[in-house]
Amino acid sequence: MSSPDEAQQDEAVRLAALQELRLLDTPASESFDRITRMASQLFGLPGAAVSLTDHDRQWFKSRVGIDVASMPREGAPCAEVTDTRDVLVLPDIAQDPAYRDSPLAQSGARFYAGAPLLTQNGLAIGALCVTGAEPRQFSAAETATLRDMAAMVMAQVELQHAHGRIDPLTGFPNRTQFVEDLNDLVLTDPNGSQRLVVFVDLASPEELSHTARVMGASFLDELVREAAGVLRTALGPARTAYMIGASQIAFLAPRDVVEESYIGLLASMLAAIRAKASSRFVTTVAIGLAPFTLGETEPSDVLRLAHCAAEDARLTDTKVSLYSSTQDALQRRRFDLLNGFGQALEEVSQLHLVFQPRVALDTGLCLGAEALLRWTHPELGSVSPGEFIPLIERMALAKPTTTWVLDTALTQLASWLAEGMDLVLSVNVSAGNLKEADFVDRVLGLLARHSVPAHHLELEVTESAVMEDAGHALEQLQRLSSAGIRLAIDDFGTGYSSLSYLQALPFDVVKIDRSFIAGCSEGARQRSLVATMITLSHDLGYRVVAEGIETQETADLILGMGCDESQGYFFGRPMQAEAFKSWYQANRTHSSSTAA
Repeated sequence: MSSPDEAQQDEAVRLAALQELRLLDTPASESFDRITRMASQLFGLPGAAVSLTDHDRQWFKSRVGIDVASMPREGAPCAEVTDTRDVLVLPDIAQDPAYRDSPLAQSGARFYAGAPLLTQNGLAIGALCVTGAEPRQFSAAETATLRDMAAMVMAQVELQHAHGRIDPLTGFPNRTQFVEDLNDLVLTDPNGSQRLVVFVDLASPEELSHTARVMGASFLDELVREAAGVLRTALGPARTAYMIGASQIAFLAPRDVVEESYIGLLASMLAAIRAKASSRFVTTVAIGLAPFTLGETEPSDVLRLAHCAAEDARLTDTKVSLYSSTQDALQRRRFDLLNGFGQALEEVSQLHLVFQPRVALDTGLCLGAEALLRWTHPELGSVSPGEFIPLIERMALAKPTTTWVLDTALTQLASWLAEGMDLVLSVNVSAGNLKEADFVDRVLGLLARHSVPAHHLELEVTESAVMEDAGHALEQLQRLSSAGIRLAIDDFGTGYSSLSYLQALPFDVVKIDRSFIAGCSEGARQRSLVATMITLSHDLGYRVVAEGIETQETADLILGMGCDESQGYFFGRPMQAEAFKSWYQANRTHSSSTAA
């Protein structure tokens, strides 16, 4: 027999094992209810329960025909089952001196049978029990069946805990368990109830990538452990947090909370996470909240809405945000566009190029054109380049998109050159393209395939794209320039580049952004700024193109400042290939007659 000290120590180990399984005070679960219903039907008894033995109570994880959620441990037959780790049968509770005055007897029960719930280490965490309102006998076969069903309960417990249901780092249930618990919530809350989910995002993907490269994976582990500690304290033992992703934690707000006041409470919790976080200077924690209707909103949608709110929170001062259907619609459209554009690259009938003329300001002669990508979505119709191009430039689609544009543009350019049209064709490339190890080789390969001399191709790149990885960009641009390809700085003046660095890059052309050109006719300061940009660019050896010229007045002003070329609606809108060819021929004819 164990000494009192040993018994106390064994009980502490047992309670710790029970707590580690994180079953106490969790929502009802169909996985367990299915077993209790089966037990009730199999034995022909009205009551059945999965009863967990806490330090002072028997708490029912699942129950059939039992009206209370828990009862005191003292005087409970299930407590004896736990202590003895053996089956207990009470044929007539009213005749048993140990239990005839127990809460179970007072509830009207006359029969009880319970089998222990044993962990793989032999620790008893409670009992699977059945009860009846009439005395009865319990056969050896029924006893064996009850043991088997108790083992089924433990198999479900082990499945949840050991096979992908518990996050090993935090001890929190994971995404799979969140989905199941949310589905099971309708067993305890009325269908149609309004609830609120909270989504804690510990770092943005960019922050995670950067810090993991610099500090290693252990940094993320420490970040998660610190946050989990704060949340565990804030939520208390009666509420559950779930590890949804590598750095994302979710939990349900209490019932009937007032959203505005709860947001303030979460802001305080966020401050506590930041205060304890060793990474507070390199990561940004954001919290999103999403209301949902129980039984109507799918768990995956609940998480998606809350995640959207957390992403929106990163743009606010408080870093806490409530779900916005407007922002969600915007995000969904962006996703649909990205997905749709990937299909468009495979079904290229949706894509085509248009060509906008570039002319010499002093003679009006067309010197070239810029190839511009256009997309006609089968359902959304024409999609603005300003909407879809910024999306694809930062994604894996940037590489195949630029390849398609270059290949299509060079196909057309080769045809025009063969017809005697003498022009330079400009194509835009992104920051992502400059990071591609094979980018230069692909460009040169396309030129060779279409037999286009390199000096007839001009690649436009923004100064911001160059500065994103300046060293690698310089290497790529020098190779392109050495091959004879013309290079242009696009949207000059809108970035944050260093002029001293730009002058070291092998550019041929500077294209002044339309935002500067548009205000030239309105104010002396704007005209002075543009004139300075033109003079500086010439001093650095660049040819200058003014973008966005729409009136004769602006064209005359820019010409007076010494600008070389222009591009804008005043000279010609973006056109289909055949329309551009006709425009080009008319332009050459007009320029020749004017010169004569």
